Amino acid sequence: MQTPAIDVQNLCKNYGPVQAVDNITFQVPHGELVGFLGPNGAGKSTSMRILTTWLPASSGYARLNGYDVMYESMQVRKHIGYLPESVPVYGEMRVREYLTYRAKLKGVDRRGRAAKIDECMAKGRVQGVANRLLSTLSKGYRQRVGLADTLLADPPILILDEPTSGLDPVQIGETLATIKALGGRHTILFSTHVLPEVERVYDRVIIIDKGRIKFDETKKAIEGREATYLLEVRGPADAVAGFLREQPELAAVEAKPVEPDLTAFELKARDRKDPRELLAARVAAKGWGLRRVEVQRPSLDAIFNDVVRRRETVAVAPATEPAAAPAA
Repeated sequence: MQTPAIDVQNLCKNYGPVQAVDNITFQVPHGELVGFLGPNGAGKSTSMRILTTWLPASSGYARLNGYDVMYESMQVRKHIGYLPESVPVYGEMRVREYLTYRAKLKGVDRRGRAAKIDECMAKGRVQGVANRLLSTLSKGYRQRVGLADTLLADPPILILDEPTSGLDPVQIGETLATIKALGGRHTILFSTHVLPEVERVYDRVIIIDKGRIKFDETKKAIEGREATYLLEVRGPADAVAGFLREQPELAAVEAKPVEPDLTAFELKARDRKDPRELLAARVAAKGWGLRRVEVQRPSLDAIFNDVVRRRETVAVAPATEPAAAPAA
C-alpha cells in the first residue's frame, strides 16, 4: 500500500490554555485536491503552519511524503510549496528578479531556470508585471506572484492558504483553473472561506471547527447523497399537502408557505428515483398551478452551515440544572 502524501495522526497544538488544534487525524493520497474549510479561528492556518514546519506541534505527528515535519523539516520543505494567506515579498525587488532569487534558493537548475520562471509566471498570470516593483503591486497580484513562487521547484505537495485572497472575479476564475489543472500531478491542500470556489475544484472536503475535524468526505460521496425535490404549487395548501403525502414515490413531504395561495413543498423520494415528471403530471391533472419543479443536490454551503449550526446549538444549549440537595 502506497504511503499517503500527507499523513496526520493525533495532531494537537496548544497556545497556553487555548487548544487551537485538538487531536486531528487525516490522510491525503497522492494527487488528491482537498479543500480544508472551517470558520474563523477553527484551526486551519495553525494546522497548515504545522504541516509546513513553521510551527511545532504540541503532540501527535505529521509526515509529508514520508518525512516527519518535526524531525525532518528540511526534507519536508524540499517536497512542498507553501502559499501563506499574506505573501511575504521584498518590495524593492521586481517580479522576475524576485522569482529568480527564489528559484536560486530552491535549487532550481541554472540551465532550465529562466524557462521555469517563465512557466510559473504564466501559471500565476503575472507575465504582464514581470518588470514591476513588488511594492507597487496590489494584494491580488502579490498573491499571484506567491503562487508562481510556490511552483518554482515543482514540489509534489502544495499547501495553499487562501490562494484567491484579494483577487477580482476574473483572477479568481483563472487561479482556480490553474489549481484544478495542478490537481492529480500535485497533492493539494488548500483553504478558503468562499465555498463556491471549493465546489469548482475539489476532490474531497475536510471541515475543521474548534480545532477538530467535523466532516471529511469525497466529492463523489457528497454528490451521491440523497437529493431533495422542490415543488411550488398554487392551490389549497392542505389539500395539496395531503395529496402529495399519498404519493407512493415520496418518503417525506414538508410544506413552506410562499404566498397566500402558493406553497413550496420539499420532498424526499423513495429508492432515490426522480419523481418530478410523475408528480408534475399528477398535480396538473388536479387543476393546480405548478410554478416550479427542481432538484436540489447537497451543496458544500448546506453541509458547512449544518456543521456550524451543530456547533452553535451545542454552545447555546442550556445547562442542566443541578439536582436539589437532599434534605438534612
